[in-house]
Amino acid sequence: MAKRISIIGSGFAGLAASCFLAREGFEVEVFEALDGPGGRAGLWEAEDFRFDMGPSWYWMPDIFERFFQRFQHQPSDFYELIRLNPSYRIFWEDGFTDIPADNKALAALFESWEPGSSKALQQYLKEAAWKYEVGMKKFAYKPGLSWMEFMDRDVWQALGKLDLLHSIHHHVARHFNHPRIRQIMEFPVQFLGALPQETPALYSLMNYADIVLGTWYPMGGIYRVVEALYALAQAAGVKFHFGTPVQQIRIEGKKAVGLVTSKGETNADAVLATADYHHVEQQLLPAEVRQYRETYWQTRQLSPSCLLYYLGINRRVSGLLHHNLFFDADFDRHAAEIYKNPAWPSRPLFYVCAPSITDPNVAPPGNENLFVLIPIAVELEGDDEPRREAYLQQVLNRLQRVTGIDLSGHIRYCKTLGPRDFVNRYHAYKGNAYGLANTLRQTAVLKPRMRSKRVENLFFAGQLTAPGPGMPAALISGELAATLATNYLHKLL
Repeated sequence: MAKRISIIGSGFAGLAASCFLAREGFEVEVFEALDGPGGRAGLWEAEDFRFDMGPSWYWMPDIFERFFQRFQHQPSDFYELIRLNPSYRIFWEDGFTDIPADNKALAALFESWEPGSSKALQQYLKEAAWKYEVGMKKFAYKPGLSWMEFMDRDVWQALGKLDLLHSIHHHVARHFNHPRIRQIMEFPVQFLGALPQETPALYSLMNYADIVLGTWYPMGGIYRVVEALYALAQAAGVKFHFGTPVQQIRIEGKKAVGLVTSKGETNADAVLATADYHHVEQQLLPAEVRQYRETYWQTRQLSPSCLLYYLGINRRVSGLLHHNLFFDADFDRHAAEIYKNPAWPSRPLFYVCAPSITDPNVAPPGNENLFVLIPIAVELEGDDEPRREAYLQQVLNRLQRVTGIDLSGHIRYCKTLGPRDFVNRYHAYKGNAYGLANTLRQTAVLKPRMRSKRVENLFFAGQLTAPGPGMPAALISGELAATLATNYLHKLL
């Protein structure tokens, strides 16, 4: 009789894990509190607008290709992928800069600002390419259960060159002097949830992902990727239970024997949790089998939270690209309001995605689909509708300055998501948006474990585990956890 495994959560990690486990012949059931797959990468449809609710950047296409190839597929079997050029637009206080997809064109742009920087860029990217090769192929695919995983000669020889002890801020400053170049080169690590001064220089590999591997878009939106993973899992025989929140992991002795859900009890030979790690440990497990006390979680450095706006605009909007970064405010001040002295930001930097500029199918004809993200500190009190409206108006005012259009009277549809929604909808610890910050003290074996020390058949995946936040990392995390669970279950056969 096939062994049964229950998966909690159907985000990228849960979907990926379900595919690998079903391929091994196990009976796989996925339990999801929301009404459909995707988790934070969900879909919201209203008035013929199609909004990606979470991730909007498709980087590291090789990671997606590797995943689908493991199942004899290509991404093109499920969705059309196009490379954006320019990759994105950055708005400054006195104008804007388009970041070209071609790195030679980017080098020419840098050279126009800082003589000698084009050569520095090529050296920087050479180092970043090596870090990407080692970081994503040797480090990222290790579950981080023990330092022994890293005890091979190639890894030890690589440690010095990986530049783990210097920050990305320091690393960028060694190569470039111009403030705009520095800000462009530091931008990608903002996805990792910490200041550039606290993020290891290893993550210059993100610059390689940005500049060399490129910024892509799956036509129809990021949710097309979710639909692809879901279809792959269904074809493998995975059973999904949507609208079925898990209320408890059933424990007998030191084993998980099933789940208690809103629709009844289930039995399982193993459990893999891809929901918020803190929520699973503190709310779904008895105290005696929890690995981490609340004091442990209180000392973790979390990524920021954010305010999200999904706007359906009843006209086209000129002056924007698909991805738009508004660096038209004081970065240091906003960063301090997120990381050092947490407060609602006075004049925040923000991001606007306009996918309908690339893809007419995500908005009605003649309309625009806008997704706005404002990063904010975790645990801020006062996340209410008047505050959200005030920040939206600030965004609209700054959009008017660069587009010449007052969008206030053209909002056909508006939905917002904020810290309280991250807590209520996703059980996100303290309302974080991206999991743990990728600092040196929260990397590899210093992340929450992918296998419980106290429940022998309980496994974890997702953005709070290795290798970290983001869609590519979640795919890897799901694969790693599936491998650990597979090794355990095979021993039972």
